[in-house]
Amino acid sequence: MSLPIADLPLFAAGTAALLWFSRKSLRKYGSHGFYRFFAWEAILALCVLHRQETGSQIVSESLLQLSLVLLALSYTALVLRGRASAERGDGSFYAWERTTTLITRGIYRLIRHPMYASLLALNWGMFFRAMSPAGFVLALLATYFLQRTAIADEQECLAYFGDDYRDYMKRTRRFIPFVY
Repeated sequence: MSLPIADLPLFAAGTAALLWFSRKSLRKYGSHGFYRFFAWEAILALCVLHRQETGSQIVSESLLQLSLVLLALSYTALVLRGRASAERGDGSFYAWERTTTLITRGIYRLIRHPMYASLLALNWGMFFRAMSPAGFVLALLATYFLQRTAIADEQECLAYFGDDYRDYMKRTRRFIPFVY
């Protein structure tokens, strides 16, 4: 399965939007935002590739719904409890990422990266919509870059929150509660 020519403008428009949205992060090689851009790009390609497919609906729809739930829970916690401030002045961070309070309640009590877990669920949900070799490669690429994103994010959090974040890492898993 390959990307139809008719879908190239959609992919190009999505890429342009992601480039604009990630412009500051892309200037900072090794930051979580740098790797996140490439994860988003692979997920965009997968979404465009499989956008009209209706494959394994139970698995696909379950993962897509999980993605929405994780996104809602994590974003709400960041906004309500994270106390975002310009004090955390990294110019590559979005305003809602500049949290000054370590969040360890709610969904963050179970996993450290619910937003990235949300993207993983979206990624694999779109793959299962229409399993294909190209889709599998894109899903693996997105997974790799989300892993790199989480590792970079953890380094940034360790630098800012110090031992509190190190202790938090010992109590929680990265993406899947009690597993990984």
